Amino acid sequence: MIEDYFSPSSVDISNFESGADSLFSASDIYFSKGKFPKVNGHKIAIFGVDEFRGSPFKHGKTDGADAVRAKLYQLKKHFAEIKVIDFGNLVVGETLEDTYVAIATVISELLPLKIIPIIIGGSQDLTLGQYGGYKRSEQIINIVSIDSGFDIGKPDDGITSETYLGRIILEQPNYLFNYTNIGYQTYFVGQENIQLMRNLYFDAYRLGSVQTDLREVEPIMRSADLITFDVSSIRQSDAPGTSKPSPNGLYGEEACQVMMYAGLSDKLTGLGIYEYNSSVDRGAQTAHLIAQMIWYFIEGVTNRKIEMPLVNTNNYITYRVPVQNIDQEITFLKSKKSDRWWIKLPIDATKNRYASHHLLPCSYKDYQQACNNEVPERWWSSLQKLS
Repeated sequence: MIEDYFSPSSVDISNFESGADSLFSASDIYFSKGKFPKVNGHKIAIFGVDEFRGSPFKHGKTDGADAVRAKLYQLKKHFAEIKVIDFGNLVVGETLEDTYVAIATVISELLPLKIIPIIIGGSQDLTLGQYGGYKRSEQIINIVSIDSGFDIGKPDDGITSETYLGRIILEQPNYLFNYTNIGYQTYFVGQENIQLMRNLYFDAYRLGSVQTDLREVEPIMRSADLITFDVSSIRQSDAPGTSKPSPNGLYGEEACQVMMYAGLSDKLTGLGIYEYNSSVDRGAQTAHLIAQMIWYFIEGVTNRKIEMPLVNTNNYITYRVPVQNIDQEITFLKSKKSDRWWIKLPIDATKNRYASHHLLPCSYKDYQQACNNEVPERWWSSLQKLS
């Protein structure tokens, strides 16, 4: 039973409005022991995990999720009707591994119900628990991380919030098809790890390139099954309540736009927001920003176009572009409904174990590259992983 893993939220609800346009009124929240809301019928499930044993930084109990709830449920609801359930806070395990297992169990139960979990953490190594939920379902996935670093570590390193990705990469059997980093800052990342990303044909986008054209983040989000967001990737002036604050990073409004893109993705089935430390927050500023990020994510979910998986090709325009540098055409699809673009990878979608990845989200810029006889990097790196 899912409710066995959770304790009620202790957030003070006296300031929440109960009007028809209130997000609080649109949510079923676990407040009282023995009164766990019914899970079926909801689209989004929120829960907190106050677990920092995987962090190299010293943390006490922070109650970060309740600090976020105090801001989230004061927000107005301007989107279509959507069922949100709040499980309260996960009861952390006797060991850190027990917490990972508990998260994996909850995720594996939510996936068949098509309920999208939003985890408010906790250190980012809790992503291992989320990944474990997909692993139980033997589902090959793409992970997108918004982070100022890669969190790979070295093979002999223990599991921490700065090495968890290395554990995922090395696990066998492995269910990770692609990993993408958004917003890394070069002075936080060693050259060895940058080369490792290239060798694995993973994707990484520097903070500067992301901020130059934030719209290019949209197809990246559209390819993700799981998103893990390190709040420390947001500049300290906008999000001071983090484990490792930095003067540079995403602006608050950029973080919200990224979450809107994430919510719009038909493919996305999991979100974790990590490294929030309420004990060092200033005036609950970071809690308020995370609440607004979640609000934008929910709005994105309510505006999904449901274009994937591809069912009716009449809803798409097909473009076949010959490129001189390769011996085949590159096929693009453009949606008539949303004007969004995809590249078709040359694999048999009925037989290949990577069948769910045969359509690769892209942008109009990728199509323009192909028209100029340049091979789009997304297409090329995905083919290398399939070869």
